[in-house]
Amino acid sequence: MSSGSKAVSVTILDKEYRVACTADEEESLLASARYLDERMREIRNSGKVIGADRVAVMAALNMAHELLDRRQQQGEQADSVGKRLRGLKDKVEIALNDSSQLEL
Repeated sequence: MSSGSKAVSVTILDKEYRVACTADEEESLLASARYLDERMREIRNSGKVIGADRVAVMAALNMAHELLDRRQQQGEQADSVGKRLRGLKDKVEIALNDSSQLEL
């Protein structure tokens, strides 16, 4: 452990893990561990997946899918905003050109 980090205990599926993190990351780490624990418990309680390793892999796959899905949605939103901004820029340029031609 580096001098700026400390060991934090997290519990996932009733097993305790010690994870090194800095003081400003601790709250986020604990929230992440709670979220992972909840997801793993949902998968385990569904009865469709047996074994902690398999439950962990399924939880990881589900969470990776959610992350990639959100990134794609954000990318699509950014594209839409970009298109709207380009459209507004074009309109402003046209308006400026029209007004400068009126001055001549």
